[in-house]
Amino acid sequence: MAQILMDNNLSIEKAISELVGQARPFEQVLFGGNQPAPPELAYQVDFPRIELVLEGCLPMQIATQDGESIDIELVPGKVLYLPDFCWNKPTFTEPVTTLSLLFGRQSLGFSLLHWNGEGFEAPQKRHIPRRGPRTGTFILRALEELCWHQEEQQTAQLLIHSLLSNSQELLTHPPETPSKGHAVFEAIRDYIDHHYQESITRESVAKEFYICPNYLSQLFYSKGGVKFQDYLIQARLEKAKYLLKKYDMKVKEVAHNCGFKDSNYFCRAFRKNTNRSPSEYRVHYRSKLT
Repeated sequence: MAQILMDNNLSIEKAISELVGQARPFEQVLFGGNQPAPPELAYQVDFPRIELVLEGCLPMQIATQDGESIDIELVPGKVLYLPDFCWNKPTFTEPVTTLSLLFGRQSLGFSLLHWNGEGFEAPQKRHIPRRGPRTGTFILRALEELCWHQEEQQTAQLLIHSLLSNSQELLTHPPETPSKGHAVFEAIRDYIDHHYQESITRESVAKEFYICPNYLSQLFYSKGGVKFQDYLIQARLEKAKYLLKKYDMKVKEVAHNCGFKDSNYFCRAFRKNTNRSPSEYRVHYRSKLT
């Protein structure tokens, strides 16, 4: 890991470019958690983010996936990945320069900060829309999966490098303003991703966006190559997998929390998707952890 040397002309673009240009910019990926509850003055947001130190050392407190609170030192060569709702509490004492990437649902945020030992110098911040191919979303999902397999460091390091590369692409080539139809399609997908647990239907979603149900179906077929109902079920099943892995909820509770009124239908759909029942999926996943 070659440390990025600071200069007065350092920009977000230059920092990202230098990290992406290194063959192996990271030696360790750390993963944050959300339990125990965050202490006072901790940073916590409802979307994923990564924290890097470009120069210096930044002590901080984080939660782990085991529900413990620990103290770490973030230095060049280490990167902290924080899934949504996870927290960290940095302690700024010695001079340090940090880079944060915040993966909001509709935008990607960059923040370059320099603490000179007494206060923050003028920060650099950028926000760009997250449009086009959802490459970054799938990389984030893979990183979330690795929260349970933190020993797979080489894979985690490559995924972080890929995420930075994708972010650089969005930063240097901002996506064009989409057509009206594509914008509506993306907005509906985002709506489903946040309301999957509710009793939503093609008709109710169409009414929410002031369009007719047939047009909604055409959007999903033409823009996504998938039926509306299939996308809704897939979104619910992905959340169900997460709940089965992380919580000891009953299958009926998982089904209800993911928008399935009929637990038998949920089990059939789950088996069709994974070739396992929900209970078998949970046992198989946890057996791999042990």
